Amino acid sequence: MLSEGSSFMKGMALGGIFCLVLALLGSFTPGMQSSPEDQHHHHHIKAPSTDELQRLSEPQMVELTKKVRVYCVVMVQPKVLVYWATAKDTWSKHCDQAVFYSSESTKALEAVDLNEKDEWARLRKALKHAYDNAGDLRWFFVARPTTFAIIENLKYLLLVKDPNEPFYIGHTVKSGELEYVEYDSGIVLSYEALERLVKVFKDEEKCPERGRALWKLSEEKQLAVCLKYTGVFAENGEDVHGKGLFNGKSVSSLIEESMVKNPQDVVEGCCSDLAVTFGGMSPSQMQVMMFGVYRLRPYGHDFHDSLILLPPEGSDND
Repeated sequence: MLSEGSSFMKGMALGGIFCLVLALLGSFTPGMQSSPEDQHHHHHIKAPSTDELQRLSEPQMVELTKKVRVYCVVMVQPKVLVYWATAKDTWSKHCDQAVFYSSESTKALEAVDLNEKDEWARLRKALKHAYDNAGDLRWFFVARPTTFAIIENLKYLLLVKDPNEPFYIGHTVKSGELEYVEYDSGIVLSYEALERLVKVFKDEEKCPERGRALWKLSEEKQLAVCLKYTGVFAENGEDVHGKGLFNGKSVSSLIEESMVKNPQDVVEGCCSDLAVTFGGMSPSQMQVMMFGVYRLRPYGHDFHDSLILLPPEGSDND
């Protein structure tokens, strides 16, 4: 009996150790060594202020607005056809080029068939295709079909940023030592960041196509790991007041939260006036957002914006 009891206790101890190891692996980023200078690479990317824009001449502002052009990578699946159709009919029309990438072929809507079920492998293929087919577009916006984006506000954020510098922007989240951009809120990559990423795709040790068997990461974390190997780090997009521009939740969810946390000033506590994205949106919510953002106007009111961001040529924009 003593021997059996001893064996039982040993088994319990070993089981506890095994569970502890698995827990540690869950928060461990594979292959990444943390040096003192790498402890904090998170930055806050802010939209330009009115004062900054006023220092620019009119020809300079016109030139800037022409240069900021966005290639939208929208990841879809046939099983979410209604979301796909809504994204195609609403905000994506404001991209300079919007391409839908599907997990499998479908005749319902036009898309690039990646013939890939694995989320991370599919995202890799989509980004490589975007890099190869972007032409002279130098900014890339990656979104789920449940994300609603206000592309003009994204262009405003990027107005004075150089796409030849490595930018990886969105709503940053920290997991262990890894900081990454939340997928649901949209991911922004400059041409330089995407070029570095495409190069590291070839290195299976640093950036495996199928992830790692023991500690498979989500595609948003795997993207951050691969970019970190190239010296590109997640940056949080904010307005001049420090409010986040990229939201992983819907407007209604953010307002409900603000009603609890900031009952005296719900709108101020909710969102930035220049918000770029809202995530987790239903098709009907996207249509309502489209109406509110692009169609509803108070008669006779002028917002006095410093510049005009025109829709893509030939677009059937709202």
